[in-house]
Amino acid sequence: MTVERLVHIVDDDGSVRRSTSVFLRTQGYAVENHSSGVAFLEAVGSLQPGCVLLDVRMPEIDGIAVLERMRSAGVDFPVVVMTAHGDVGTAVAAMRKGAHNFIEKPFERDTILQALEDAFALAEQADAQRLTAAAALSRIEALTPRERDVLEGLAAGQTNKMIAITLGISPRTVEIHRANMMEKLGVHSLPEALRIALIAGLGGNL
Repeated sequence: MTVERLVHIVDDDGSVRRSTSVFLRTQGYAVENHSSGVAFLEAVGSLQPGCVLLDVRMPEIDGIAVLERMRSAGVDFPVVVMTAHGDVGTAVAAMRKGAHNFIEKPFERDTILQALEDAFALAEQADAQRLTAAAALSRIEALTPRERDVLEGLAAGQTNKMIAITLGISPRTVEIHRANMMEKLGVHSLPEALRIALIAGLGGNL
């Protein structure tokens, strides 16, 4: 799918919509604002294709439900979800529903730009070039058993602290295994690691 550099911001917080849209326009993006998940879904059939910057915490219908309805309707716009800081479980749930990436609020400007570019790039890949389950598993085979345990915990939506308790190790040791795991997978962010894990079938299917 060829995607124009258009961003649909879906957030019930007007100040977030305004500040984010002003910033993205200065970076050359076209922006359309939507004040709720309901408003976005009502309009989505007539919208120009673009990347959706989607808040997960909204009244009436939350971001996860918006993702479900988008996919049910066959709308395959790339989606970057905005989650609360440390809300790994919600981020994993969103990626299972088809989100391409996630960022944590409050986010840095460089973070949102990178997340959007990654989402556009993924959407523009031909199906044959997408990471297959076999390729994802091949990467995971390079991990030690403990590194894989940490990855599986993250893919299940657990925090570092929860993983540490489950494995009977310290949170600091989890951090070390997590850093080594990401280096071996060749990724630079948690969303990239989660995508590989979920494609491979760890912690549920993507």
